[in-house]
Amino acid sequence: MSSPGLLLLLLLLAAPPPLRPSSLALPDTPEGKATIVGFILSALERATSFLKKRLSEINLDGVVGFRVLEVQLKGVQEKWAQDPQLQQLSLRVAKLVEKLAPLLHRSIFYLKLSDPKYLREFQPTIQPGFWKLPRAWTSTDASMVYPTFEPQDSFSEELSDSCLVQLLGTGTDSSQPCRVSDFCRTLMTKPGYSGYGLSHQLLFFLLARMKGCTEGPFRQSQHYMNLFCANMMDLNWRAEAIGYAYPTRDIFMENIMFCGISGFLDFYKLRWLEAILNWQKSQEGCFGKPAAENEELSKTIQHQQHVLRRIKRREKQFADSCSSHNTAMAVAALGGFLYVLAEYPPASGELRQSTLAPPTATATNVSTPATGR
Repeated sequence: MSSPGLLLLLLLLAAPPPLRPSSLALPDTPEGKATIVGFILSALERATSFLKKRLSEINLDGVVGFRVLEVQLKGVQEKWAQDPQLQQLSLRVAKLVEKLAPLLHRSIFYLKLSDPKYLREFQPTIQPGFWKLPRAWTSTDASMVYPTFEPQDSFSEELSDSCLVQLLGTGTDSSQPCRVSDFCRTLMTKPGYSGYGLSHQLLFFLLARMKGCTEGPFRQSQHYMNLFCANMMDLNWRAEAIGYAYPTRDIFMENIMFCGISGFLDFYKLRWLEAILNWQKSQEGCFGKPAAENEELSKTIQHQQHVLRRIKRREKQFADSCSSHNTAMAVAALGGFLYVLAEYPPASGELRQSTLAPPTATATNVSTPATGR
């Protein structure tokens, strides 16, 4: 095991600090709900301004996050269309959608220049109409959490990408969508992965749902999504238990994005929303590496960035510590929070201060860290 992996493992196994309740207003009243919605919209407006300024530098993963956000915003518009009390907020959403649409359209031009092969393989994921909001909501089942995790390095992003390309039918062999090899079926259903390996397994079945795949392994899509999101929830509990140490923030938000759009309502917790809002860089509008509070934290971040450069080969880090991937995961997670607030009455759902404490970080026998891609 590499020393960065060991360092992150020690973080994840650390004793959890006491949970602090969210200081955000409860969404149990129209006023409280409007306040929270205002915070989210302000964050999304700043992030969209960042996208506009850096459009020529944003990678495809970054564009995916904003495309998902666009779908969520349109879903919010539909929910609020007939409510006169929400007219002002609805106008802000409409302006944001208007600003996003041309930016997303222009982004394809820049992606053709910067990474044409990756664009060809994954272009369906940034096309209008690809991403769809959940038709029904469910919650994770803690009894499905793995007793142990597989070694982190046993999951290859290159092999994962090849399986996603097979699924999308965008490879050079002119194969049809939804047809996958036995190897991919095995890789994408193997239990025990954590971190980005686990989120890529969920993404495989999530993309299959968006493509309408129903044969072969996709007959059991909901089972696998239940399994993967239960374990992604467990990893998010662990990230919270160690105070959201920087190396865990990206996967924490990715888990909320993917499991949220998969229909798992319990990922939308008020204190998790507050944490994400606090991570945005106020001047730049992006999300990324925080200012190191001490030398030890700085070393931890540098170690983890080395791992991310090795594993997340298409991550885009900017000179001002902004991250294309961090920002994409954040806006899609925040868009999900906004959509849930629009869909559910103020007093229902998970968007409230939860009194349920997470399991202790030593409750599961973890042999590898929960991040790394």
